[in-house]
Amino acid sequence: MPATRAPRVPAEERLFSLVLALLSTESGLTKSEILANVQGYRQRFTQGGENASLERQFERDKDDVRELGIPLETIETPGSAGNNQTLRYRIPKGEYDLPLDVRFTPDESALLSLAAMAWREGALSADSRRALLKVRSAGGDDDADHTEGGFGIGAYAPRLRARDVAFEPLRSALDRAAAVRFSYITPGQHEARVRELAPRALVQHGGRWMLTAYEFATDSVKNYLLSRIAGPVSQYEVGRHPAPAGAGERALADLDRLWSERTATIAVTPGTDAERRLSRRRDTTTTPEGHLVLHYVDPQLLASELAAFGPEVRVLEPDDLCRYVLDRMRALVHDHTDHTDHPTDGAERA
Repeated sequence: MPATRAPRVPAEERLFSLVLALLSTESGLTKSEILANVQGYRQRFTQGGENASLERQFERDKDDVRELGIPLETIETPGSAGNNQTLRYRIPKGEYDLPLDVRFTPDESALLSLAAMAWREGALSADSRRALLKVRSAGGDDDADHTEGGFGIGAYAPRLRARDVAFEPLRSALDRAAAVRFSYITPGQHEARVRELAPRALVQHGGRWMLTAYEFATDSVKNYLLSRIAGPVSQYEVGRHPAPAGAGERALADLDRLWSERTATIAVTPGTDAERRLSRRRDTTTTPEGHLVLHYVDPQLLASELAAFGPEVRVLEPDDLCRYVLDRMRALVHDHTDHTDHPTDGAERA
């Protein structure tokens, strides 16, 4: 009889289960304890067997959790310094609790959940995902009805669907070995351009979904951010474009290589939200001058993230990232400037 395939657990549910497990322990959990017991890992865990791919998944999940601003701590076991197998992981509950004056009634929890469901087919921002994880981790009252059909937060918990609308048709194309056609907006351009591709892998890196695909027009393999796909995804030439074995692993390795190679030096205002969040990004270091050195894959994405902090951040290097941030700030000023009297010189004045 063929082996039963482990049920697939969505990535966002696995992340939530990981956060909940690490919140519920004071002493922390080892990697093996997490893989053997936490939803999303345990279904694929083999006791005493080969779990290398699952361990790599856990390492990526740790980065995604930290990318959301969640304070995941690593604790060394006394007498076993430097032994990765005995490291323990936890999330200090005091640093992740909702403020004492913020409490939700069952009705409010249900409304939050319904709002999350309404967005489940779209791409939630990092802030939205962080907020939903925090609300969901807070749980409900002990006597709340958590059974199916009940009204507690367990029954109406937010469904964290951090996928873009293009995810399902692209996954279907991969399953069917089909080519795809869609409109894609390249950073810095206002008009979308049609791309025709052979999908190779769908991967999540830094909390964002990307498509690795072979582009026919340029005879090259590229990465496409799902959130930049405009309009529907159509399939054609079904069965003629199977993805190579190991394409997902290679795509993630390439993205990790770009992440390690690309850095930006940022000056942040001490004590601000920007300092708190950016200092917790994966692999961030601090220079002797107090500046943050950030790693990134896509400079346009990092520029959007930094621009959201406004005057709390200043890009020192590289120059192209500085220009991208300034472009976004100028565009923001331009969009909020009254151009009724001077419709032609608003950009210059901004």
